[in-house]
Amino acid sequence: MGRVLTGLDRLLASHLSRVRGLGIGLLCHQASVNADLDHAVDLIGSIRGARVTRLFAPEHGLWGAAQDHAAITAARDPATGLPVLSLYGRRRAPTAPMLQGLDALVCDLQDVGARYYTFVWTMALALEACARAGVRMIVLDRPNPLGGVRVEGNVLDPRFASFVGLYPLPVRHGMTIGELARYLNLRHGVNARLDVVPMSGWRRAMLWEETGLPWVPPSPNMPTPDTARVYPGGCLIEGTNLSEGRGTTRPFEWVGAPFIDGHEWARVLEREALPAVHFRPCRFQPTFHKWKGRACGGVQLHVTDRHRFKPYLTGLALIATARRLYPRQFSWRKPPYEFEKRKLPIDILCGTDVIRRQIEAKRPLDRIEAAWRPALTAFLRSRRPHLLYR
Repeated sequence: MGRVLTGLDRLLASHLSRVRGLGIGLLCHQASVNADLDHAVDLIGSIRGARVTRLFAPEHGLWGAAQDHAAITAARDPATGLPVLSLYGRRRAPTAPMLQGLDALVCDLQDVGARYYTFVWTMALALEACARAGVRMIVLDRPNPLGGVRVEGNVLDPRFASFVGLYPLPVRHGMTIGELARYLNLRHGVNARLDVVPMSGWRRAMLWEETGLPWVPPSPNMPTPDTARVYPGGCLIEGTNLSEGRGTTRPFEWVGAPFIDGHEWARVLEREALPAVHFRPCRFQPTFHKWKGRACGGVQLHVTDRHRFKPYLTGLALIATARRLYPRQFSWRKPPYEFEKRKLPIDILCGTDVIRRQIEAKRPLDRIEAAWRPALTAFLRSRRPHLLYR
């Protein structure tokens, strides 16, 4: 099996004319590399006739040093001397002055395939800003680490739109960032001058390990493809007082709290008979974030079949069983969260308050899952014209 060529690889190999003669802004992060681990800033900057004049940084900053929810300030890149404009914090979309003088904004961001991962919304807000400013936007496509076949979860209710979900998508959407750009631009009427440089060699059934590409952590708590695999469920834990494993070597794979008996919880979770996952009792002590310095009982998720695993349903099972076992100690996290000051974090993560209410009512997981299927089927139909790969 040959190696997948990303949009960055293909731009450099056969699409140089798309950027020659242009003044360029580059929206990127530390995972914006080619197969040889050379960074997009250097590669695009070396194209004769292309002038990279400024950089734009998403959450975690240009080099991924900042932790979650940490505001990023404008700075200057020490390696290139270029100004770095922040798109995470008080401003999350480029302003007209930020785009002034640019012929094109090039976006090269590695997404992880979950609705709440903020990079796709940074891309979406940049797309909207480019449409208003009349600036062309070029998206260099990259693989969805979870593949493009399976989708999962409820479709976001627009009343719960936030920076962890701005448009109606399911949690696991099964699209690449380039496909999402096309979908939002046409389906939702952004109407920017959009140019997507597609990959070659990528197929929808591919998981990350099948691409032949090196994994560069796109954010500090996304160290491996295994982390990305559990993230569509593990991130839901952020909406509770349980630790999602931040501050450990296994974020989103280790979940727990000081009040949890990991053996008891693992036994209950195993009885849920969730597909392709086992729960091992564990103990861990976060070095930062929730329950810093406290010994936590909990479980580690062990995925046994990457294709059959349902991360979102598994995340809901973790929450529902913990709440049932420890009703006095378990609690929902209170706002603010991701710039939302009123709605509960679990509700904006789920994109609705229905899921939380179903968990509080102790509704069985299979009934929760069945309720979102009609909207998921409609989403699959709506995305079909915008897909780039088979």
